[in-house]
Amino acid sequence: MKLARFWKDAGLRVGVVDSDVVVDVSDAAGGSTDLVALLYGRRSELAAAAADGGAGRYPLAEVNFAAPVAPFKFFGAGLNYADHIEESGLDRPTVPMFFNKQRTCVIGAGQAIERPLASSELDYEGELGIVVGRRCRHVTRELAPEVIAGYLIVNDVSVRDWQRASQTMTLGKSWDTHGPIGPWLTTRDEIPDPHSLGLVTYVNNEVRQRSNTRHLVFDCFDQIAHLSTVCTLEPGDVIATGTPAGVGALMSPPRFLVPGDVVRIEIDGLGALENHVIQESDDKPRIGGSA
Repeated sequence: MKLARFWKDAGLRVGVVDSDVVVDVSDAAGGSTDLVALLYGRRSELAAAAADGGAGRYPLAEVNFAAPVAPFKFFGAGLNYADHIEESGLDRPTVPMFFNKQRTCVIGAGQAIERPLASSELDYEGELGIVVGRRCRHVTRELAPEVIAGYLIVNDVSVRDWQRASQTMTLGKSWDTHGPIGPWLTTRDEIPDPHSLGLVTYVNNEVRQRSNTRHLVFDCFDQIAHLSTVCTLEPGDVIATGTPAGVGALMSPPRFLVPGDVVRIEIDGLGALENHVIQESDDKPRIGGSA
């Protein structure tokens, strides 16, 4: 099943992707838009509603997608494809290397990536994303598949100069709008082997990255086992599993993203995540209400 969240009439709706349409199954969702909770609690109701046509069927091209999940934790794996390690000129990690992306970076398919006023070194990274489905800790590699709700596409947008200046890389990875995910959540039963998926990243229809998840240094199950040794993973958490060679920063000369660019990432079985780049409009202080 492919579950999506989308905007219609100023409200957030739940849909099931059926070929080239999204079927509105919001009524069967009982008012919830938490796709992971719905997957485990109302899957049969959603499937039945989709089969009956739901509250409407909308062509994918006309749907205004939201991010499928709102992760409490958003992890990214660094240096996790051999060819990316080679182009980086860095040593191959002996254990998985992770950084955090702050949750305020998350956007959905079709939404704009902002090039910061504070930097021109804006880069893309096409990645397979894991969505955690069950609260878990100390998960073995063998048990890891059981805690996965499904998969989606991640663009680990990076601000390279800020990344280099931060020892943990987090500040270079966490700018608002720099966490596109989607376009929907594909349940794990539709992806019997997450380690044999083709991945292609385009910038303005030019291929920049082409690889396969079989080349992951530490695969999806290794990553879950490693992270859950440290902290409790929770439903909706996202793990971006790493990017292959072809990032703009390591081209000669570097080719960073500029306003007007369109980044499209395709992964077998998961659809395509496309976002355009705009210039950040201002850097004026923004202070909201109290908590």
